[in-house]
Amino acid sequence: MIRSLLVLTGSILAAAIVNPDCKAAPMTATEIQKQFASGVSASVATRKAIEKIEATDDDYHAVIVSGGPAVVASTRRLDGLSPAERVQLPLGSVPILVKDNIETIEWPTTAGSLALTDNLTGRDADLISRLRESGAVILGKANLSEWANFRSEKSISGWSGIRGQTRNAFDVTRSPCGSSSGSAVSVALGYVPVAIGSETDGSIVCPASLNGVVGFKPTHGLVSGFGIVPIAATQDTAGPIATSVIDAAITLGAMIDIDGNSTETSTPIRDKLLALKAPADLKGKRIGILSVVQGFDARRDELLEAAIATLESLGAEIVPGLVAKPYDGFNQDEYDVLLYEFKHQLNDYLAGLPTKFNQLTLTKLIQFNNQSDIELSLFDQGIFLKANELPLTEVEYQQKLSAIRKAAREDGLDRLIGANKLDVLIGTTGGPAWTIDDVNGDTFHGPSISSFPAVGGHPHLTVPMGDIRGLPIGLSFIGRRFDDARLAAIAAAYEANRKK
Repeated sequence: MIRSLLVLTGSILAAAIVNPDCKAAPMTATEIQKQFASGVSASVATRKAIEKIEATDDDYHAVIVSGGPAVVASTRRLDGLSPAERVQLPLGSVPILVKDNIETIEWPTTAGSLALTDNLTGRDADLISRLRESGAVILGKANLSEWANFRSEKSISGWSGIRGQTRNAFDVTRSPCGSSSGSAVSVALGYVPVAIGSETDGSIVCPASLNGVVGFKPTHGLVSGFGIVPIAATQDTAGPIATSVIDAAITLGAMIDIDGNSTETSTPIRDKLLALKAPADLKGKRIGILSVVQGFDARRDELLEAAIATLESLGAEIVPGLVAKPYDGFNQDEYDVLLYEFKHQLNDYLAGLPTKFNQLTLTKLIQFNNQSDIELSLFDQGIFLKANELPLTEVEYQQKLSAIRKAAREDGLDRLIGANKLDVLIGTTGGPAWTIDDVNGDTFHGPSISSFPAVGGHPHLTVPMGDIRGLPIGLSFIGRRFDDARLAAIAAAYEANRKK
């Protein structure tokens, strides 16, 4: 089944709250793979996923397109494999939805914009090729915050001109966060056990946290960026959103770019992630608490204290009160770096498209939006305009990039982890979800800790920690660069022992 494209106009608020049983998918990716290895047809999991999307997604707008002849062909190819070949596939027959800023050969890649409605590139992003090699069935495209939420400072997370407003899986009047909105909601609603998102700063961990699922932003550079619509190459990365840490770890292992990285680094990380199990305890592990997330909301603090108690019960040694404070002007410098890279890298990406859209530029996209009845109907394109007119030289850009990296690495996370001999840092990811507001745009509540790992390139994984009046709150785990497997193992131990 191919879902027709839908544009949502008028008010984006739903008439009533829908409260589904927002739990993990009926089967995890690991369970689906085991069934496939035992001889079950690859079409079984795919059919169930499409049926659930058909029955549910008109209320959530999480999926742009799913199913079709290419998906059928994929399952038939997998069914033709021998038992010995099936066992070797870590994601055998697992249906996966992909954020629509990531190229797949079957469907257009739109970044949510009507300007790219028919952008059928006929090629797979590198990470998609690796997922297929691992046995995954690429089921379709997930909705997103248009242009990965880098079009307007007054944007509404989860809205795109292509599919309208994605809604929070726990309350349809509330935000799903973004920009990997549809990916997170699709997993939370049980359409698929795994979806692929992308992050520049918070775009995997925020929607995962607000929708009660696992989000894994890997070490920057582990996953190839070829075939992904860019914001800024120095921070952009794709990563999995999943029902469990183990599923996320296995998927990330399958995505790792062995060819583009040193095999001495990437191969051991991949192998450890593919074989990851939750450790029985955390004895000998030192875990630091980032204090910036504390003191804003007593309800969040209570959840964090309960999480700390769980980690202590597993034998971890807790190091409280850690501070990584950026210099004055850090946020503006990061923003300037993103604006500078966005203009140049988006223009380069568009020029390299094997379609008629290779004539587009940021300037022409601005013109398209000005002429569209839909694109600017709810919020402006102020970020596009700033990026296009940014008076920043190459020298100034390099200075700002060096400054923010030093703040995030040597003066920030690397300093805290090294000086305190830590295995990981933890803190509240963010949330709870705010009400969707088509007048004022997004309203984030409380501090988050996404910027330092985003700028520094550190792995950042969020796991459900609890809820505030039914709205999920995530617990963030942040580790050393290229220490993704250790990070995932500690998070998996917490996940397995958290009191529901």
